[in-house]
Amino acid sequence: MPRFSPADLPGLTGRTAVVTGANSGIGLITARHLAERGARVVLAVRDPEKGERAAATMAGAAEVRTLDLADLSSVRAFAHGLPGPVDLLVNNAGLSLGPLARTADGFEKQFGTNHLGHFALTNLLLPRIRGRVVTVASLGHRIGSLDFSDLQWERRPYRPNAAYTQSKLANLLFSAELQRRLTRAGSPVTSMAAHPGISSTNLMRAEKKPSLGFRVEKFLIGLVAHSAEKGALPTLYAATADLPGDSYVGPDRLWGMRGAPAPAGRAARARDASAARRLWEVSEELTGTRFPLDASAPSAS
Repeated sequence: MPRFSPADLPGLTGRTAVVTGANSGIGLITARHLAERGARVVLAVRDPEKGERAAATMAGAAEVRTLDLADLSSVRAFAHGLPGPVDLLVNNAGLSLGPLARTADGFEKQFGTNHLGHFALTNLLLPRIRGRVVTVASLGHRIGSLDFSDLQWERRPYRPNAAYTQSKLANLLFSAELQRRLTRAGSPVTSMAAHPGISSTNLMRAEKKPSLGFRVEKFLIGLVAHSAEKGALPTLYAATADLPGDSYVGPDRLWGMRGAPAPAGRAARARDASAARRLWEVSEELTGTRFPLDASAPSAS
């Protein structure tokens, strides 16, 4: 695959892109490059003041709308208040680590924000999406597992890393199942996934009083991490390149930790269509949202 850079992005004039978590890190860089190429970019952010500061750094059409993925009422308000069609939805926002916390709807916060909030947002916007959905996952999915008997960490001792990797595994299962449903419905929309490798973003600043172990881990990650600018390239590639549905893109060096965008491998658990179908059904129940294009068809196994 030829090396990809922002200079390779196509012209996007006349297209609308929604980027969640676009006020910092990879989301900010993704939104900035899309706007520079002519897209109307909607910065979907929890803090509109931070969003406005981010938008002020962008050349092109960038607008800010409030979206709190940890509150389903906010997700619904955002989706219902967004006018017009959407050509690209980038499910980028995410939480990592930190102590046990709950969303406004009572979900474990990492699972509720990283997966369920984006699941609901995608289903609510899907009737107006006419291009593609890109969901940002993580190398952490490789050590993730789904405990369907306790997705919200109500019975198990809470482990922040395990909760995070569970949510990232859910991202990949969601992305793949979404493509299966889109294909079966005959929709031209495609579902992609990307991961940034090991990137220097604010995700590793989650602990207000970091433990020694956290500080050591952050130091070691810093030795191999590439910049947020480099970390955004797989997302930009997945968002604009000529790729088949259900593609997964990540850096091509150091076991996916850094490098240029290239096809990325998935753990066996992320290829489990049965688990993806079950997760979809559970997510529908939890969020009260449904796949809107062909709800009557069963999922492919």
